[in-house]
Amino acid sequence: MNATPTAVVLIDLQEGFFEFPDLADHRELMIREANWLAGVARAGGHPVLVVNTMHQRDRSTWTLKMLEDGQGFNFEGSSQAAPLTGLDLRPTAVLTKTRDSAFFGTGLADRLRAHGLRRLILAGVTAESCVSATGRDAFAHDFEVVYARLAIASSDADRGWRDLENLGADFRQPILNRPDLERLLAGK
Repeated sequence: MNATPTAVVLIDLQEGFFEFPDLADHRELMIREANWLAGVARAGGHPVLVVNTMHQRDRSTWTLKMLEDGQGFNFEGSSQAAPLTGLDLRPTAVLTKTRDSAFFGTGLADRLRAHGLRRLILAGVTAESCVSATGRDAFAHDFEVVYARLAIASSDADRGWRDLENLGADFRQPILNRPDLERLLAGK
């Protein structure tokens, strides 16, 4: 399992998501843990990919829920769409998505396969939405998934962690803490 080529995927660590009160309290922890995870990955020669949500003001990229509510979010070029201040994102590939899954319309699966990557360590927000949707789609694309426990936040902790625990049980996608992630990225 440890020899599997691995990438770290950071999902939606953008200013706009942390405007919500239920995520604002997790901001500093998310920055610290994402930077730690990315640093360990880079030290082990593993790529770090950033996947951000970005929408157009003309509604062309809005989800059904956004259209029903008449309210867009994370518009291209806005401060909401910017990465969290304090994230160390060098060097990383940045992909843009308009839906929950990091695989939807981003070319992520092709990019991973082109580099021989088979396992993803997922981190970011939110557990119950974009992180879990990416985990489900990763399984459908035949990638192994590991969730970085401290580098994932949720706007509804009970629901979010229950979703990830269910994915762990259904798809053999473990939720790991720092020591296990460090061993995995070090190839031990």
